[in-house]
Amino acid sequence: MKKILRNSCLALCIFALALGLGVLAHAQTAATPAAPAAAPAPVATTPADAELKDAAGKAPATADLAKGDPGGSFTGTINDVPAADPKAGVTIPDVANQVGQNKIAVNFVWTLVCGFLVMFMQAGFAMVEAGLCRVKNANHTYMMNFFVYTCGLFAYWILGFAIQMGGAAGNSNLGGLQPLASEHTLSMFGKTWGLFGQSGYFLAGHTYDVGVMVIFLFEMVFMDTALTIVTGACAERWKFATFAVTSVIMGAITYPLFGNWAWGAGWLSQLGTNAGLGKGYCDFAGSGVVHAVGGLTALAVCFIVGPRIGKFNRDGSANPIIGHDISAVLIGCFILAFGWFGFNPGSTLGASGNGNLRIGMIAVSTMLASASAAIVAMGYTWVVYKKPDPAMMGNGLLAGLVAITAPSGYVSPFSGFIIGAVAGLLVCLAVPFFDRMKADDPVGAISVHGVNGMWGQLALGLFADGTMNYGGTVARGLFFGDVGQFVAQVIGALVAFGWAFGISWVFFTIQKAIMGLRVSEETELQGLDLPEMGMPGYAPDAEPYRGAFPIPGDGALRGAPAAV
Repeated sequence: MKKILRNSCLALCIFALALGLGVLAHAQTAATPAAPAAAPAPVATTPADAELKDAAGKAPATADLAKGDPGGSFTGTINDVPAADPKAGVTIPDVANQVGQNKIAVNFVWTLVCGFLVMFMQAGFAMVEAGLCRVKNANHTYMMNFFVYTCGLFAYWILGFAIQMGGAAGNSNLGGLQPLASEHTLSMFGKTWGLFGQSGYFLAGHTYDVGVMVIFLFEMVFMDTALTIVTGACAERWKFATFAVTSVIMGAITYPLFGNWAWGAGWLSQLGTNAGLGKGYCDFAGSGVVHAVGGLTALAVCFIVGPRIGKFNRDGSANPIIGHDISAVLIGCFILAFGWFGFNPGSTLGASGNGNLRIGMIAVSTMLASASAAIVAMGYTWVVYKKPDPAMMGNGLLAGLVAITAPSGYVSPFSGFIIGAVAGLLVCLAVPFFDRMKADDPVGAISVHGVNGMWGQLALGLFADGTMNYGGTVARGLFFGDVGQFVAQVIGALVAFGWAFGISWVFFTIQKAIMGLRVSEETELQGLDLPEMGMPGYAPDAEPYRGAFPIPGDGALRGAPAAV
C-alpha cells in the first residue's frame, strides 16, 4: 500500500511540474517584451520595407520583427540582399546578383550532397564484396575497399583530375568552371579533337576555386567507385601491395583518360559536332566511364591473376565457392541502391535551371530499373535452379542500377523499367559465361559492371526519347529516329572495351613480372587475413592470442589461442 501511495505521489508531482512548465512556456510566447531602458539605435532600412508583407497582406513594423517570426512569414526578404552601395540601398542589379548566386548555391549544395551519397556507397561495396567471400578473407576484402578510397583519392588529386577535367570549362550549373580551360588537342580531318586535360594538378594555382572544388569532390567519388569494382573481382588471392599500386595507376591514368574523352571535352563527346553522330557519345552518369571501365579492368586482372584454388575441376567445370554472410550482401545492396540516388540524379550537377528539374524523373527511372532487374534475376534462378538465389537477386538489382546509369537522364521511367529487366537477365547469363571462360570472379563484378555497363551505353542510343534538354542538348536514340546517336554509343562502348581491357592487360602483365599479382598457395589456403593483414576479420572475443601478429604498443603477439 505504501508503495502504491509513493508511486501515486511521484506521478502527481511529475504531472504538476509538466503542467507548470507548459503554462510558463505559453506565457513567455504570448507576453509582450518589456520596453528597453534606452531607445535602440535606428535600424537601417531600404525603400522596400514599406512593401514587405506576409501572405495575408500584413506589413510588419521593425519593432514587430524584434519579437520573432515563428511562422517564417518575414524571414528571407529583400532586406537580406546585400547592397553593393549601402548609401544607395538595394538596387535591381543587387537583387539580380543575389538570384544568380542563389541558383549556383542550390546547385553547389545539390552536387555536394549527392557526392556524399556516392561516397557512402563505399560501405555498400565493402559489405557486398566481403559477404560474398569466405570468412578467412573477410578482413582483407574490407581493407581493400577501405584503402582504395584513400590511395585512389591521392592519385586523382595529384594527376587524375587534371587529366580528366582540366579542359571542362563552360559548365553553367557550377558557375562556369572557367579555371578548367586547358585541354590538349589533336587536329585531324580539319577538326580539333580533345585528348586530355592539363589544368588542376594538386588543385593548386588558378584552380583554387569554389566551383572546381565541387566538381573535384563529385568526380572523385565516381572514380573511387570504378576502382572498387576491381577489388571484388580479384578478391581472395590478390596481394594487398599489388592492389594498392594498381589502384594508384587506375586513379591517375586509366579511369581519367576515358573520363576525359566522355565528360571532359574529349574526342568521344565531340562525335556530334565533329562527325555528325547525334549529340556525340553520351554517358549521363557513367555506365561506361565508371562501370564498364571498372568491370573490363577487372576482367583483364582475373585472366592474368588466375582463378582461386579449387574453383575449377580438371574437366573445366566450376565449383561454387559460397560467401560467408548473405545478410551483409543484401544490406550492402540496399546501401548501394540508396547511394545511387546521388549517382544518377546528382549527375545533373544541379537542381536549378538548365533542364535540371528532371532530377525526379531520373530518380524514378533508377528505382524502376533496379526493381525490374532484381525481379527478373530472381525469377530466372527460381525457374532454372528451382530456388530464388538471394545473391543473384542482389546482383540483379545492382545490374539494373548499372545499366540505367548512362541513359537515366535521357529516358522515360517506362524505358528504364525495360532497360533494367534486360540487365537482370544479362547478369544471370554472364556469370556462368565467364565461369566457362575461366575468369574467376568471386562477386560477379565483371557481369554486373562490365557487361551491364556496356549495355547501359548502348541502351542510351536506343531509348533516349528527346524530352530532356540540358542546356540545349536534346538526344534521341535509334527507337526515336536518330541512328547517329546509336552509332556514337557503339563507338563509345568499343573504345571503353579496347582501352580499359587493353591497357589493363599490358599493365598487369608487366606488374606480374615485376612484383607478382597473387599470394602464395599456402597463404591462399590459410586465408589472406592473417598473412596479409595481421589479424582475422572475426576473431574470438574472449581468448587472448599469441604468436602470429603484433599488437602495436604492448609488444605482445597474437595469432594462436593461448592454452587454457
